[in-house]
Amino acid sequence: MSVSGTSRMIAPAFEHATVANAMRAGIISCHADTSLSAIAEMMASYHVHAVVVEGVESQVEGGSAGGWGIVSDLDVARAAARGEMGASAGALAGSGAVFIGPAESLKRAAEVMSERGVSHLIVSMSPSARPIGIISTLDLAVVLAWGRG
Repeated sequence: MSVSGTSRMIAPAFEHATVANAMRAGIISCHADTSLSAIAEMMASYHVHAVVVEGVESQVEGGSAGGWGIVSDLDVARAAARGEMGASAGALAGSGAVFIGPAESLKRAAEVMSERGVSHLIVSMSPSARPIGIISTLDLAVVLAWGRG
């Protein structure tokens, strides 16, 4: 198989990698009152599959998080299929955001994604802290494919 233009990432092997090794630093975010069409435009413009939402009450183990949620491409597709074109980011994000720390192992990130049935995790020092990045199943695949050492 040949794929031209594919970039390669130098990273530790999956078994030794942390979330910080694989995550996308920085976030694409919006406020809870952002419209479905604006979220879709952000995803299309930045070629991302998820947008972090500020101003959403999220549930985490042991309590709630500091107002962060996430809207995935699947959430957008679900809203479109249901005809919910007026849905806001806050309504789409619900309380399903899942957080992970940058020092956690990549294996733990994969476990959390699998256990929670999500493809994106918000990376932050704590659930109440401002997110510092996002990690997706594709980021895991990159390390699985090209991680060394």
